[in-house]
Amino acid sequence: WQEGHKVVLNVYDLSNGLARQLSTSFLGKPIEAIWHTGVVVYGNEYFFGGGIQAAPAGATQYGRPVRVVDLGVTHLPREVFEDYLRDIAPRYTAATYSLLTHNCNNFSNEVAQFLVGAGIPDYILNLPNEVMSSPMGAMIMPMIQNLEATLRNNAAPQTTQFVPTPASVSVPQPVASADKTPSSTAAAAASAAPLRLWLTLSGA
Repeated sequence: WQEGHKVVLNVYDLSNGLARQLSTSFLGKPIEAIWHTGVVVYGNEYFFGGGIQAAPAGATQYGRPVRVVDLGVTHLPREVFEDYLRDIAPRYTAATYSLLTHNCNNFSNEVAQFLVGAGIPDYILNLPNEVMSSPMGAMIMPMIQNLEATLRNNAAPQTTQFVPTPASVSVPQPVASADKTPSSTAAAAASAAPLRLWLTLSGA
C-alpha cells in the first residue's frame, strides 16, 4: 500500500480577463477565459509547453491560477508516474502540438486519468470547439493552420525523453528575425496577428 498523494489542477486564464471582455465582439459569442492547465502532484506542477515540463508547484511562468480544481488522490509512487511521463513524452513535443486537438489541456486530461482515473472539467477541454463553432470559426481555421505550420518550421529540436527536473524540456526558440524569415513564414505570422489573444490557448 502506498501513501496517498493529493492531485489538483491549476487553472489559468492566459488572457487575464480579456477573453471575457472581448470575445463577444470578436467571436460573436462569450468565452469565459483562455484556459491553460497544469497538474500538481508530488510537490511539482506538470504541464505541456513545447514539451513536457515540470516546475515546483506555484513557481511556473503562468503566475497565480484563477482556480484550483481538486482531482482526487493517487497512490502511485512518483517513480511510476515519471516513468509514465517518459513513455508519453514523444507524443508531447512542439512537432505534435495542435491548438485544437493536442494542447496543454489535453495533456492535463491524460495525466489526470492516469493518476486518479478521471479527467479534467469538460468546460476546459471544450474551449477549442466553443471557439470554432462561433460565427468567426470558419475564418479562424486557416489562420490557425498557417500559424501551426510556421511554429513547427521554426521550432528548435525537442528533447523527447522526459527528465524529472524543473524546466526539463527546452521550449522552442523564438522565430528568426524578420530579415531572415522567409516571406511565406512572415506572411503566415502576420495573418495570425489579430488572433494573438485567442491563440494563447497553446500555453507555450
